[in-house]
Parts: sequence; structure tokens; C-alpha cells
Amino acid sequence: MSKQEAIQVFEDKQVRTIWDAEQEKWYVSIIDVVAVLTDQPNYQGARNYWKVLKYRLVKEGNETVTNCNQLKMLADDGKMRMTDVADTEQLFRLIQSIPSPKAEPFKLWLAQIASERLDEMQDPELSIDRALAQYLKLGYSENWINQ
Repeated sequence: MSKQEAIQVFEDKQVRTIWDAEQEKWYVSIIDVVAVLTDQPNYQGARNYWKVLKYRLVKEGNETVTNCNQLKMLADDGKMRMTDVADTEQLFRLIQSIPSPKAEPFKLWLAQIASERLDEMQDPELSIDRALAQYLKLGYSENWINQ
């Protein structure tokens, strides 16, 4: 399994990530994201928050927690430790469960995307228009898009 580790910085806090080339997915440390969204002052606070949230989600029947993986990631003490990680889809689902002002913009964005996709299911021409607009934003010429 080929993996590439990276550290992302969000509001001056580190978020550990790993790219799994075999599955072609990024995995993100759940505890790091919890720390950022809940303003936890230290790792232990974020770990406890995640422990309580995980218990609550399992009790509610949330499958996201059941499907979370654990991968070895570099810890603050310099050792590689097993860490709960989530792929992008799982991470967005977990963010929806965190009551936090910092999570609210993500929640609004997800609601907007969901609404747009439902509209596109009713009117497929909207998805074509969206794709054309995205290609233009990426710098493709109108001639290339029309071909």
C-alpha cells in the first residue's frame, strides 16, 4: 500500500493527512479536525471530545464511526501511533455532527451542494451548465469545451 503523509495547517493548527494511492483517497486525522472545530486547547481534550462524540454517534446508529479506519500517523512525541482517520465523505458526515461555529460554514456549504444536486436531478440541463462553468473556471477554452 503506497501512502504519502502530509500535514495541513488550518487556523495555525496542524491536521495530519495521508494519501493512499492504492485507494486514491486522502485520509484525515479525526482528532485533529475535532481539535480545530471545537477549539480544544490540547490533544487530550480533542481525544476526549472525539470519544464522547463517537459513543453518541454509535448510539444513534451512525455507520460513519463503524467504518472509520485507523492508520499509523506521526504523533507529537515523534512516534508512529494508530490514529482514527476518515476519508472525505466520512469527514463531512462527522463535521455535520459537531456543534461548533467553525463547523457551520462547512454545514451550509454541504447543504447548498445537496440542494444543487437535487435540482440537477429534476433538471439535468443544470448539471451540464455547471460542468461548462467549471471547465471555464479551470481555464479551458470555449472551443475545447464545445468539442
